[in-house]
Amino acid sequence: MRLQLHCGRLALAFAATIGVVALPPASDVARAASSPQYLFHDAHFHLTNYVQQGTDIDQYLEIMGEKIGRSTLFGIPLQQTWSYENSGDFAPTYYLQSDAPLYYYSFTDAFIANAYLKLAPEQRRRIDPMITGFNPADMYAADHVRRVLETYPGVFTGIGEFTIHKEFVSSKVAGDTASLADPALDRLLDFAGEVGLVVILHNDIDMPFAKAGAEPVFLTQMRDLLRRHPGTTIVWAHLGLGRVVHPVQDQASAGAAERSPRFGEIVESILSDPAMSHVYFDISWDEVAKYAVASPEAIRNTATILNKYPDRFLFGTDNVAPADQATQLRVYKLWDPIWQLLTPEASQKIRLGNYERLFDAARVRVRTWEAANVK
Repeated sequence: MRLQLHCGRLALAFAATIGVVALPPASDVARAASSPQYLFHDAHFHLTNYVQQGTDIDQYLEIMGEKIGRSTLFGIPLQQTWSYENSGDFAPTYYLQSDAPLYYYSFTDAFIANAYLKLAPEQRRRIDPMITGFNPADMYAADHVRRVLETYPGVFTGIGEFTIHKEFVSSKVAGDTASLADPALDRLLDFAGEVGLVVILHNDIDMPFAKAGAEPVFLTQMRDLLRRHPGTTIVWAHLGLGRVVHPVQDQASAGAAERSPRFGEIVESILSDPAMSHVYFDISWDEVAKYAVASPEAIRNTATILNKYPDRFLFGTDNVAPADQATQLRVYKLWDPIWQLLTPEASQKIRLGNYERLFDAARVRVRTWEAANVK
């Protein structure tokens, strides 16, 4: 407790010195934003889309209202090129709307920081901005994160969501291809661990249309990566699933309701491994929800593993620039059959408690690092 109070005072003093409105200590934040009336905290939210258009931050606070307590806040670090030769006068806003490449767009971090700084202190307590505007295949990625923290002290809580392998996206990204075995990624995760930043990492567990019965292509590399960074809090987004990379026996032909017990075994092997106690999963995205509720068996299996490991999952929407609260709540409601099967303790942790635990701790650690390292 003394250490927490000392860290909180350091962060407050530092923020006052540089003119940033400081957040209160983590315990105060939890009391302010953890309330029975909130349905959930959103551990995976995009304020902007693939052309950096999105929801105004004030509008998003209105959308959160009294339903959503707290939320991560990030853009999308990849900008979709509008190539006239490719799509003519049609301006694509999504990566599936054009064959033109995607490129890394670092200004997204400034946009997110400036949106956050527009808010009043009591509104900032509900938001956890994340740094995303770096290329994970670049050895300078960690330096980008450091520069953002130096430019906007008192703002960011983590990094991500950023992508290594993603169906239909990785092949479109201009420049070097990201890899789980790239030293640039290790350097980035080492720095995140040093600072205390929460990491939200998107990496499909397998290739699209993978061979039935084969071990997922990226599983071994992902396990190795996670084991190399025990001091970094890592949230594996979407359970490693995608639109085409889904938990079935034969990804080329099986229906969504044909869930593979193999996938459940993979998830549990990570959760039960003491060497990966720093690893969490977010259950964000409507596609993941559809898999989870695809059949009575799927619902039971999903509820069983959530009840068994309630400390290791965070709920998120993966919404991109929603227009209204109904849109923002849609993914949450898709999980209704599973919420009903969870114990009260598991439900509270996955919807609210785990977010508070991870992000409150990150706020304290990051502000303390800034106090010691940002001049």
